[in-house]
Amino acid sequence: MRRVIVWRHGETEQNAAGVYQGHLDSALSVRGREQAAQAAAALTQRSPARLVSSDLARAAGTADALAEVSGLPVETDARWREIDVGQWQGMRHADVVALHPQVMDALDRGEDVRRGGDGETVADLQRRARAAFDDLVATQQEGETVVVSTHGLASRALVADVVGLSYRQAWLSLVGLRNAHWAELVEHRTGWRLEVWNAGVGPSVGSVTDR
Repeated sequence: MRRVIVWRHGETEQNAAGVYQGHLDSALSVRGREQAAQAAAALTQRSPARLVSSDLARAAGTADALAEVSGLPVETDARWREIDVGQWQGMRHADVVALHPQVMDALDRGEDVRRGGDGETVADLQRRARAAFDDLVATQQEGETVVVSTHGLASRALVADVVGLSYRQAWLSLVGLRNAHWAELVEHRTGWRLEVWNAGVGPSVGSVTDR
């Protein structure tokens, strides 16, 4: 069976501070680099054949940790970026809640609200992430495992789309991937299925937000 491991990046200073990042090109924190290294040691035991990453520094830096121990080159693709949060980029979550309580209430109900006024909806994100996934698996060989280093909401949106969950179902039933944790999609004769969600190594700590 073919397998795609969808891996969230390690922690950033912005994660720890509750800041919306979106397309902000933030780097891993010291703790994030440690998380990435620990996860990479586990993932290399899965004998991945390819390593793909968002081009943003926090995801690419996480992928670099696996590249170092596996010898795989990192293939970057901007379609694996996090959702564009528009005018919320760089803002603290608490400030967004205070300024836009009705928008946040809609998000809590699982509604697909455009982020930051001029950012993306999850439907927008799913279209580009699914296109990247489809291109990836089109060249994936039988029995191969591929690792994709990406982001919190991008991970949940992509997995939901692949296995046929609505965004609202995924939002209300799946907690966000923790930093440096991953999901595993496995291909069965009836299609792709979610086999693992929020796997990781060490204590289950770190941001669980999709920012």
